[in-house]
Amino acid sequence: MELKLALKVDDLDNVATIFANGIVDGMQVEMRDKKGVSEIITVKGDVPYGHKIAVADIAKGQPIMKYGESIGRASCDIKKGDYVHVHNLEAMRGRGDL
Repeated sequence: MELKLALKVDDLDNVATIFANGIVDGMQVEMRDKKGVSEIITVKGDVPYGHKIAVADIAKGQPIMKYGESIGRASCDIKKGDYVHVHNLEAMRGRGDL
């Protein structure tokens, strides 16, 4: 069976984007980076096409990095393979309180 693909775009990224449909809890995906490095990651949670998974453990309060830029911070501890979305990512742009 061919593994589904997740791409890590920048060396600073701690998430990868899923490029497949039907990714469900416990499936394995192949995470690739721009250097051609590949790693098999077990996904935790059902992840829609185009959404993110953690490629490393991310502690609460740490930045979530995608495309080499911070897209927010972890609102709780996130484990490698976890689905990363609004339930565990706090956006920092446009808040006005920082």
